Amino acid sequence: MKALPKQPHPPELQALHQLYQNGQVPLAEVQAKAMLARYPKSLAVLNLLGMCQQVQGKLREAADSFRKMLALDPRIAEIHFNLGAINTQLNDVKAAISCYRKALQLKPDLTVAHFNLGVLLQQQGLLQDAGKHYQQAVAQQPGFYEAWVNWGAVLQLVGDLSGAERCYRKALNLNADARGHFNLGTVLYGQGLHPAAIEAFREALRLDPQFADAWNDLGETYRDQGDMEEAVRCYRQALKIDAAHARANYNLAESYCLGGQLQQAVPFFAASDFADAQERVLQCLYKTRQFDAFKQRFDQLIQQGQHSSILLGTLSTHYAINFHQDNPYKFCRNPMDFVQHTHIDELSDPSNPLLGELLHDIKSLQIAERKQGRLYYGIQSAGNLLQRAEPSFQKLAALIRAKVKAYQKYFAGSDDALIKLFPKELEFASSWYLRMKQGGYLTSHIHEEGWISGCVYLQLPDKGADGHEGSFEYGTDGDDYPRLHDDFPSRIVDQIVGDLVLFPSSLFHRTLPFHAEQERVCVAFDIKPRA
Repeated sequence: MKALPKQPHPPELQALHQLYQNGQVPLAEVQAKAMLARYPKSLAVLNLLGMCQQVQGKLREAADSFRKMLALDPRIAEIHFNLGAINTQLNDVKAAISCYRKALQLKPDLTVAHFNLGVLLQQQGLLQDAGKHYQQAVAQQPGFYEAWVNWGAVLQLVGDLSGAERCYRKALNLNADARGHFNLGTVLYGQGLHPAAIEAFREALRLDPQFADAWNDLGETYRDQGDMEEAVRCYRQALKIDAAHARANYNLAESYCLGGQLQQAVPFFAASDFADAQERVLQCLYKTRQFDAFKQRFDQLIQQGQHSSILLGTLSTHYAINFHQDNPYKFCRNPMDFVQHTHIDELSDPSNPLLGELLHDIKSLQIAERKQGRLYYGIQSAGNLLQRAEPSFQKLAALIRAKVKAYQKYFAGSDDALIKLFPKELEFASSWYLRMKQGGYLTSHIHEEGWISGCVYLQLPDKGADGHEGSFEYGTDGDDYPRLHDDFPSRIVDQIVGDLVLFPSSLFHRTLPFHAEQERVCVAFDIKPRA
C-alpha cells in the first residue's frame, strides 16, 4: 500500500492562517515557502502560498502555486476559479474562460463563476453564451443584482428589449439606484415608450442629479418628441457636469445643425469622439462652401484608417462629382450601382396573413411617434420596431435578414468596404415605420448611423398621372449640399406592395410627394457592423 505524502500538523497550519488573517502577508508567504519545502505535496500550504502571492499582486507566482495544486488534485473547482480570476487580471482572457468553464464542469452551482464567465464572454462579444451564464447565476441566486443588470444589458444588445426590461425591473426591485433607473430608461426608449422613458430618466436624476448620461438621454427623448428647447437644456446640463461628454457635445452640435447654425455646431462636433463627430465637422465645412478647408481635413482623415465612414462616403462621392474628380474614398465609390430592388413574396401571397398582421400592429399598437423635420404629412415610429416582441415584426425581421444575406452574396465580388466589411451579424441598428397621408413626402437624406439601409412597402397610394407619386428616389445629391453644376444622377423606383429596396446608407434618397387619399405605409431599417 502506497504511503500518503507527509502533511503539516494542524497547529502549523493554524499559525500560518493566523499570520495571513492578521495582515502579515509577506511573513506568511515566507513561512509558507519554508513549510512547502518540508511538505511539497501539501494542498493546504500551496493554497495559502497562492493566496499570499495573489493578495500582494504577485499574480504569475500565485498562478504557478495554484497550478501545482491542480497537478496534485485537478478536481478542486475553487482553484480553477482562482486561476480564472488571476488570468483575468493578467489579461489572458482565453485562459481565464477555460479556467471558469473547468470550474463549472466540476461544480455547476458555483454561482460567481457563472457571473465572471458571463462578463468575459460579454466582453468578447459572445452575447448569447454570456446571457446563458447570467441566467444561470440568477437562477441559483435570485438576489444577484449585478447578474440581473448584466443579463439585461446582454438582452438589450441582442435586441430582446422586453426581456431586458424584465431584467432591469428585477434589478431595481433588489436595488433601486440611479444606474438601474437609467438602464430601464434606455430600454423603454428603445421600445418607443417615451413617457415611461422620461419618467425613468427623471427618477435616475432625482437620485443622482450629477448623472450626465441620464441628462443626455433625457434630452434625446425630448428631441424625438419634437421638444428641442427642452432637449437642448438637457444637453447643456450634461455638459455642465461633464464638459467632455461625447454624446452631449454631439447632440448639441446636431441641434445647431437642425437650426441651420452650422458654424456654431463645429466646436461641439470637434469636442466629441462619438460616432461620426469628426466627419460632421467636415460636413459643416462642405455645406458652408469652405472647400479648401474641407479638402485639407478630408485628405487627413482618409489616411488615418479603413474607409468605413458612411458620411465620408457621401461627402467624398459628392465632392468627386462636384469637382469632376475620381472618388478616392473606398467605402462605396459608385453607390448608385449598389441599389437592389427585390420583393418579399410572403407579403403578396393572399394565403399568408403576415401583411395584414403587420398593418394591424402598426396601426393599433401604442408606439410613440418620433418627430423629425424631414417628414411631411406623416408619422415615424420611435424605438427599434424590428426588435419588438410582436410576432409580425419578428417574422418580417427574419425575411429581411434573408434578403440582406442574398444582397451581400450578389455583390460579393466588390472590393469596396461596403461589401468587404459587411456586417457579420444582421441585427437592426434602427428600424421604424413610416405612415404618410395625402400630400406626404420625405426630403432627401442619408442614414449616417447605418451601413446597409432598406425599406419594405406594406401599403401604397395610387401613382398619379406621372406614375411616380409616392415612389422612392435615390441619387448622389441632396440635403442642401452645395452644387457647382446639375450633373448629379438620380433614379426612381416605382414599387408595389411587398417590394424591398436595399441600398448603401451613404446614398441620398427621398419619397416623392403623392396626392391620392390612400395611406402610404412602409418599414425602414438600418443594419450596420457591431462596434
